[in-house]
Amino acid sequence: MGSSVRRVNGRAVVDVPVPEVFTDPPPPEPRTMERLRREHGGLRERITAGDADAAARQRALGKRTARERLAALLDEGSFDELDRYRRTQAHGLKIGEHRPHTDGVVAGSGTIFGRRVFVYAQDFTVFGGSLGEAHASKIHKVMDLAIATGAPLIALNDSGGARIQEGVMALHGYGGIFRRNVQASGVIPQISVILGPCAGGAAYSPALSDFTFMVRDIAKMYLTGPDVVAAVSGQRVTHEQLGGAAVHAGTGVATFVHDDEESCFADVRYLVSLLPGNNLEPPPEGPARGATADVRPALAGIVPVEPNKPYDMRAVVAELVDDGEFIELHEDWAPNVICLLGRVDGQTVGVVGNQPMALAGVLDVQAAQKAARFVRFCDAFSIPLVTLVDVPGFLPGTDQEQAGVIRHGAKLLYAYCEATVPRVSVILRKAYGGAYIVMDSRSIGCDLALAWPTNEIAVMGAEGAVNVLFRKELATAADQEGLRAELVTEYAGQLMHPYYAAERGLVDDVIDPGQTRAAIARGLEMLRTKRAVAVQRKHGNVPL
Repeated sequence: MGSSVRRVNGRAVVDVPVPEVFTDPPPPEPRTMERLRREHGGLRERITAGDADAAARQRALGKRTARERLAALLDEGSFDELDRYRRTQAHGLKIGEHRPHTDGVVAGSGTIFGRRVFVYAQDFTVFGGSLGEAHASKIHKVMDLAIATGAPLIALNDSGGARIQEGVMALHGYGGIFRRNVQASGVIPQISVILGPCAGGAAYSPALSDFTFMVRDIAKMYLTGPDVVAAVSGQRVTHEQLGGAAVHAGTGVATFVHDDEESCFADVRYLVSLLPGNNLEPPPEGPARGATADVRPALAGIVPVEPNKPYDMRAVVAELVDDGEFIELHEDWAPNVICLLGRVDGQTVGVVGNQPMALAGVLDVQAAQKAARFVRFCDAFSIPLVTLVDVPGFLPGTDQEQAGVIRHGAKLLYAYCEATVPRVSVILRKAYGGAYIVMDSRSIGCDLALAWPTNEIAVMGAEGAVNVLFRKELATAADQEGLRAELVTEYAGQLMHPYYAAERGLVDDVIDPGQTRAAIARGLEMLRTKRAVAVQRKHGNVPL
């Protein structure tokens, strides 16, 4: 390297090069077990810590991170993570070399009250929780393990949807999830928890699950977002208006809605405590509570004698189940029928009841759908059914007929007729017409039919029956009201007295209201070893 001359302020300056000094690079650290363990531990720590800035943005939205959610849901220290090192193998289109570990979903297994569950939590801090090939593969693995081991599956959804950069492979990943949802149906309980966006095809996995939880303000679920709706229809709508928790509470898509993640996870844990791990094992039992001899005189004061006077069926249920504790499904959808899970003498039971506080407890399109799905779930997982009947009939009207109430009512009829679990029904007051049959009557396979002294079982109410049977006589009578009252009394006395059905074997016992909890507990104990042989067939054709 030679010298160079340059001029500075008119003077010649000679630059003399400084000779380079070469030093040997430091020797590489030897490949030892200590070094490998240190690098391995550092990598695991970085993966677990994630991106601090992204996590801060997540919390600013009022949301926990994926790992924080798993810690809140599962027993402390029980989570075993699978595939934490997975990374997308896609390149380009804004992915480039940025390929974080986990690929936006934390998946594995843990316990709830000591019982095994499989779970995955989508991580919105990585690629917006979007689903690509590696992401989907991790979910597939967890679902396969849940099915193979017979353990409940819990999905914590917080995702922007399909990862556009991965094209059709993202769609293929969703298809694999849906296929496994169907394979798992009736085999293991499936619970979806919506804790952020769940858009597009992703929404079908919760729809295929047994239970869907949503948290207000942060959960959003829809097939097409507000921008697409505006482009297609011109309608401007917010994310909350289109697919918020309140919307889906009223459509039946959301089974449970909560104000915050903490209460949501508490109810998920309680629900799991009531359910079996799979269809081949019985539901977990709590301690016996002496229910077979438990007298509840308060029941006689809850239900009015007058057939048209409303009351809250939940108050009845609180007297029947252990400690008054239960979890109600679809509280804001089809409120004229209630569906809930609780325990009687430690044994998990499913309760279906008419709700006189809403539409007088009639059955309609939505109530039939709601109850039918619940009955089928209970039957699939060997959960005995208790049906509390106080029903004036199906809701009349052109709206119902044109909405297909016949077809939808047949769903509930089919569900009960198909159910092989122990079934106990209690007729509290009225049970009229086809609705009496559908609400688990003896004629469609109820094992134990009980009734209170206030029961009225008939084709229709006495006044309606008299108006039909004695139309001509009433039209020509000098004192129509007097004759009608006389005929109503006569009809009710002959065909609607409390022992009419019992005399014909359609009711097994007429019981004192205060004895209801004990009678149900004794009935369930009697039916505990019930077995039913299924007819050989591939499957029936439910009137969907």
